[in-house]
Amino acid sequence: MSNGDEESADESEAPADAEEEPAVDDAEPEQSPEAFDERLSAAADDLEGADTEDDLDAVEATLDEIEGDLEAADLPEPDEEEEDAEDPREELESRLSDLRDDLEAQRGPYIEDVAELVREAESTVRDTRWTDDGAPQMAEAVGSYLDDAGSTLVATFEAEDDDPESLADALAEVASVMDDTDLNADDDAETIATLQERTEQLQADLDDAEEWDDLSIREQLEHEGFYDVLDPKKQKDYPVEWSALKVHEQEGNVEQVLLAYDRLDSEFFDEYVFDVLKRMAPAEAYEPVQAQAKRRNHKAIEILGKIGDDRALDTLEGFLDGGNTALEQVSLRAMGEIGSEESVQLVADRLVAEDPNVRSSAARALGLIGDARAISPLSDVLEDDDVDEVRASAAWALVQIGTEDALDAAGEYTDDQSYLVQSEAEKARDALAI
Repeated sequence: MSNGDEESADESEAPADAEEEPAVDDAEPEQSPEAFDERLSAAADDLEGADTEDDLDAVEATLDEIEGDLEAADLPEPDEEEEDAEDPREELESRLSDLRDDLEAQRGPYIEDVAELVREAESTVRDTRWTDDGAPQMAEAVGSYLDDAGSTLVATFEAEDDDPESLADALAEVASVMDDTDLNADDDAETIATLQERTEQLQADLDDAEEWDDLSIREQLEHEGFYDVLDPKKQKDYPVEWSALKVHEQEGNVEQVLLAYDRLDSEFFDEYVFDVLKRMAPAEAYEPVQAQAKRRNHKAIEILGKIGDDRALDTLEGFLDGGNTALEQVSLRAMGEIGSEESVQLVADRLVAEDPNVRSSAARALGLIGDARAISPLSDVLEDDDVDEVRASAAWALVQIGTEDALDAAGEYTDDQSYLVQSEAEKARDALAI
């Protein structure tokens, strides 16, 4: 037998039952716009037929897969020459987004979401300032809700009284019980939906209850007794708020003056209230005035000086040597009135400022502070400054300090060419003679 015959025989003798390797389908899913559209349609059908959270999870997984394939797909681009050419990718992404929205809308309700709504209501009850009419409205709404929530959850929720804090605490207890329940979005959907609807109604009832911010400014002031000091027969000024402020200033009613500043959102009244506060200089005004002083309000800075609170120094010191001479002058004056020894060096440093008005204000501020450490730099100003008004301020400051050394330094200038300096020097001599 020839070799060719042997090869043929070998081939013919191969086992008849030898199995062929199965063909592997490595084909990728079709990436055409039409194919994606079909997949999204199928997902939409699955979403419509979903009855449980597991069903929705499966649909979400399908949408995730479609989204990944869509991001990697090489889809045709719209024809730029056509004005209204459609972008297939944009349309598919929009449809995918809509399906995700529908999916989320179909989920739940979940008891943890209801608990969060209860906590929002709790915060509203606790943090809102209720009017005399609104407080009982709020209390009735919460009390009714506690009864209904207790009935649904088979629990008892009671507030100690109608105080907002007690009612808020009771709502917090409802939310806590909800957190601890095992209500399932599939098995207990009806119960959760009932609680959700009732909680949303509570929020609506709280929105309807009258709170302080619902009142007009006039109504708020009336409620606080702002106008009670007025005698209608004697009231002449207009507007009436102006008349009331005058009376409150005369009677020393700081709280009412600050109430007017807080409520009357008007530049006109702010200016008038600041004039009142400057005359009254109450410690209670520090916080609101400080806030305005930080905005470089000159009247507010003046009031801080009159109040004399050391806490204002950080703000005032920041206004020194900033190029705004008017702001620096009023700040130096306020620092002098506060009278803190900690300010002496910073103020003394401004005795050499370029602007003579600033130098003069710094000298007078040192006189108001009254610290003996300022005698030497003030004496130098009195001797060397080329502006008589500044020298006169230095002499005045030395007289205000009033120690023997300070009076001696000022008293040497009784024959000065400047009448202002002479006048202060004579005061120093007279003080030494006493």
